Amino acid sequence: MTTFAESESVSHQGEAADTGGFVAVIGMALRTPGAPDVESFWKLVTSGADSITRAPHEGPGSARGLLEGADAFDASFFGYSPLEAVMLDPQHRVFLECSWEALENAGYDPAHQPGPIGVFGGSGDSDHLLALERNTARLPGVTRWQLRLSTGAAFLTSRVSYKLGLTGPAVTVQTACSTSLVAVHTAVQALIAGECDLALAGGVTIRPSPEGEDSVLSPSGRCRPFDAAADGTVSSEGAGVVVLKRYDDAVADGDRVRAVIRGSAVNNDGSGKAGFTTPSVRGQSAAVQAALSVAGVDPASIGYVEAHGTGTVVGDPIEVAALAKAFGIAAGPASCVLGSVKGNIGHTDAASGVLGLIKAILAVETGLIPGTAHYTTPNPELDLDRTPFVVDSRARAWRRGVQPRRASVNSLGIGGTNAHVVLEQAPVAASPDPGRPYQLLPLSARTRAALGAAAGRLATALDGSAEPLEDVAWTLQTGRAEFPLRGFVVARDRREAISALTDATPEAFPVVRHGGTTRPVVFLYPGQGGQYVGMGRDLYEHEPVFRRAFEECVPPAREETGVDVCESLYPTAPVGSAEHAAASERLDGTHMAQIAVFAVQYALTELWRSWGVRPKAVLGHSLGAYAAATAAGVFDLAEAIHLVSARGALFERTPAGAMAAVQLSRDELATMLPPELDIAAVNGPRQCVVSGPREAVRRLTGQLTRQGHDVRLLRITTAGHSRLVEPGLGSFEKAVAQVGPRAPRLPWISDHTGLPMTAELACSPQYWTRHLRHTVRFDAALETLLSAEDDAVLLEIGPGHTLGSLVRRNPLCGPDQVVVQSLPHAAVELSASAAMLAGLGRLWQHGVSVDWTAVHSGEQRLRIPLPTYPFQRQVFRLPDEPQSAGSSMVSQPSAAGAMAAGLGGTASLVVAHREDNGTYEAPIGETEEALAGLFARLTGIDRAGRHDHFFELGGDSLTANRLCAAARDIGVQISVREVFAAPTVARLAQVAREAGA
Repeated sequence: MTTFAESESVSHQGEAADTGGFVAVIGMALRTPGAPDVESFWKLVTSGADSITRAPHEGPGSARGLLEGADAFDASFFGYSPLEAVMLDPQHRVFLECSWEALENAGYDPAHQPGPIGVFGGSGDSDHLLALERNTARLPGVTRWQLRLSTGAAFLTSRVSYKLGLTGPAVTVQTACSTSLVAVHTAVQALIAGECDLALAGGVTIRPSPEGEDSVLSPSGRCRPFDAAADGTVSSEGAGVVVLKRYDDAVADGDRVRAVIRGSAVNNDGSGKAGFTTPSVRGQSAAVQAALSVAGVDPASIGYVEAHGTGTVVGDPIEVAALAKAFGIAAGPASCVLGSVKGNIGHTDAASGVLGLIKAILAVETGLIPGTAHYTTPNPELDLDRTPFVVDSRARAWRRGVQPRRASVNSLGIGGTNAHVVLEQAPVAASPDPGRPYQLLPLSARTRAALGAAAGRLATALDGSAEPLEDVAWTLQTGRAEFPLRGFVVARDRREAISALTDATPEAFPVVRHGGTTRPVVFLYPGQGGQYVGMGRDLYEHEPVFRRAFEECVPPAREETGVDVCESLYPTAPVGSAEHAAASERLDGTHMAQIAVFAVQYALTELWRSWGVRPKAVLGHSLGAYAAATAAGVFDLAEAIHLVSARGALFERTPAGAMAAVQLSRDELATMLPPELDIAAVNGPRQCVVSGPREAVRRLTGQLTRQGHDVRLLRITTAGHSRLVEPGLGSFEKAVAQVGPRAPRLPWISDHTGLPMTAELACSPQYWTRHLRHTVRFDAALETLLSAEDDAVLLEIGPGHTLGSLVRRNPLCGPDQVVVQSLPHAAVELSASAAMLAGLGRLWQHGVSVDWTAVHSGEQRLRIPLPTYPFQRQVFRLPDEPQSAGSSMVSQPSAAGAMAAGLGGTASLVVAHREDNGTYEAPIGETEEALAGLFARLTGIDRAGRHDHFFELGGDSLTANRLCAAARDIGVQISVREVFAAPTVARLAQVAREAGA
C-alpha cells in the first residue's frame, strides 16, 4: 500500500471556486529504470539517485536507462497465447500492464464501472516489427498484417480498450517527447466534454538501442538538467499511466484524489523558429500562459515546476526563458523550485511527460519537492537570477501557505508540440465513517502463485499502514476484478488481517477455485433447538438492516405474547445477572423460543437479501417452514408471527413432552417404538427424531442407549409432530384460514411432502395442520433439492449448522456441495458479525453474486491505493539471430510432430513450455497428433494434449481460421464453427473423423 504523508488542511481562496472544470488524478502506475512501481520511484527521486546503466567507456550512447523485465509479460492474464505474446511489441505489453495497475491503484474494476472509460496514450519508435520480419520462417502462417497489428503504434490504446473492456474513446497520440502529457491534456478535455467518466492517460518507450543524434546524447553518460556541466541527455525506457476523473465526481464517489488538474494547454511552435527540431521561446511560453489562464491561477502561487529539462545545451536555456516569460517575476527570485526527473531516470521520450507529471503529483501530495539529480552549479545561460526559479540538488519541504500547494508540468516535443499542465493539492478528504467491528478482505487471482503473492503484498502493505481497515475492505470488494482462485480473510483489525494473510493454513486463508458461472443460492431454515440468548447480537448492534427487520417483529410479537422479544434475546444486563437468567428462562419456553428463532431468521433473510444474496429456492425444517414461507411470500410478517405464536402457544398447552434424535433408520425405529410415541422427523437414512410424552421418550432413550445406539435428547420441552398436539389442531386450522395464505412467489420445497410446494397446498389450512402434526420428511426434501443438479450453494439461515450437517450426511450430497452457515453455534465463541462475513466470503468464493456496495450501505467509504495484481510474468523474447539454433526460445519439434503440423524441417518458434500438472494426455491416432501439432504451433507451446482447449491456450477467431487452413493442408477438414463447438484436440479430431466417414 503506497501511503504518503497526509496533507495539511488548505483553503482555496483567491481564485475561482468553481470546480466544474477541474479533473482529479485518482490513480497512477509506472515502470522506470530502477523503479517498478510508484513507491520505489518516489524513493528514487527523493533520494537524488539515478538509475542509469553505463558502459565502461564514455561517449554518446554509452549510458542508457534500462527497464528491468521489459521483455517479460503475463500473457495468460490478458488472454494471449505465447506466440501472440512474443509477437506483441514490448511497449504494448508494458502499457497494457500499467493500465491495469493504474485502474487498480485508483480502486476501480473496469468490468463494474458503469460509465465509459477512455484511453489516451502513445509510444516511442520501435524496431520490433523488423525483428519479427527477420524471424518470419519461425512464424508459419503469420501474415504481415498480423505482424503490423501486433506492433503498430496506432493500436496501442485500442488494444487496452479491447483487453480491458473499455468503451470510451481510445486515442493514440504521437507528438514525440511530449506525447504522454499531450495525452493527459486530451483526456482532460474528453472528461470535461462528457465523452468518458474515467480516463487512462500516459505513454511508454521501450527500444533496443539508444535513439537520438550524438549531439544531444551525453558523452559523460549523465543527464544534468540546468547544470553548468550539462552535456546532453541520456536515452531511457519507461512507462507511466494516470487515471483521471472529473473532480466533483471523484469527491462524490469517495475516490482518493492524489492531485487536482486545474488546467492544461497544448500548442505548436509553428514556423517561427530556426529549424524543425529547434524549440521556440514564444511557442512554449504561449502554451504555459494558456494553461495558467485555463487554471485561473496567479503564476506566483505555483511553488514547483517540473520542467522538460533534458540537460541539452540548447533545450534548457530556451525552456527556462519561455517559463520565465510566462511566469514573470512578481513572486520574486527563487520563489519557485525548478526540477526535472530526467536527472534520475534519463529521457524516456514518449513517457517523459507523464512521468514528470507523476513526480509533480507526489510532490504536491506529500509537500516534499525532490531535488534535481546531478545538479551542482547553475547553467549561466539560464540567467536564473532574473527569473522566479531556483534549482536545488536536495529535496526540500514545501513552504506552507494559506493556499493549496500548486505545481505545473512542462513537456516539449521535437517538431514543436508543447504541453503544460497546472496541478493543485487536493483538499483533505472527510474522515470515513466507522464501520462494522469485523471486515471481509477478499482476494482473487488467476493462479495459486499469484494469489499467494497478492496475500503477501497486502500483508506487507497493512503492516504500519494507517488506512482504516473498512476502506481496505471496500477497495478490495469494489475495486478489484474477480478471478477464479479466491481467498478471503475476516479480521477485526490490521494485526488479525496480517496474521491470517501470512498463515499458510487453509483455516486462516481458505482458497477455492470458482468455476466461472454465477451460482444460485437456496436458503435453509432450521427449526427450534439451536436458539440461545444473544444469537445475532453483533448484527443487531452493527447491521442497520438486521436491526430494522428484527424490530419490525417486536410489536406483533408483543401483541401476541405480551413480552418484548428483544429483551428476551438481547438483554442489556451482563451474563450471570438475574435479568440475564430471566431472559434465558423465557427463551427456554417454547412459545418465546419459536418467536425468537423466527425473528432472527426473518432479520437474517432481509440482511442477506440487502447484500444481493437472494434465494433461488427455500426449504425449512419444521418451525423453519414458516420463515421459508414468509421468504416465498406466502405470509406477510404479521401473519407469520401470528401463526408462529399460535403454534408455540399450542405446544405450551400440550402435556409435557420431549423429543430425541436417534441414529436409526425409520424402519428400524418403527419396530422399537412404543405405541405412545411418534416419529417426528426423518432427516436421513439413519437419522430420525422421536416425539411424545416425556417419560416415554426417556424410557426409550435409555433402552436404545443400553443397546449401543446413538441417542440425544433435544433442547425442546414439547412433543412436536406427535399425537399430543392433536387437541389443538382445530383452532390452529382456523388461525391459518383467517390469515389466508398466498401462492409462493419463489420455489419452496415442502418438508412435509418432500416435493416442490404447489399453490394449492400452500394456501390450504389443512396442509398446515398436517405439517404441524405429522412426520417431517426432511430426507425426502433434501433428495428433491440435491437432485436438481443446478449447482446451488446452500445457505443455512439461523444459528449453527444443524441442517448443513444433515445435508452432508445425505447420500445424494456430493463432495463438492457447498453449505454455508450464517450464525455460530451456541457453543462456539465467535462473533455473529465475523460468522456472517465469513459466510459472505464463502458465498463469494463459490460464485454467488454479492452486491458489495450494499454491504456498506449507509457508510461513507473511501477508495484507497492498495497493492495491485502480482503479474506472473514470463520472458517473451525473439532470438538474437534469425536462425539461432542455440536460442532457448527456439526448439526443433519431433519428426512426428513436425510432419503432423505440416512444418517439414523448419524450426518453429516455441516460446513457452506446457507444464505437466497432471492434466496432460498424449494425443491418440494420426488425426489427434496432427491437430495437437497445429495447436502447439499456432499458440507457441512445445506440445498440446488431447484434452487441451484451443481458446484456453490463447487461440482466438483469427487463429482458428489459420488452424482450419493449416488442417486442410494436411488433409483434415474442419471449420471455424466446429473449432468453437469442439475446441479440444480429441473432440475436434472426432468431428473430423465423423465428417470424413
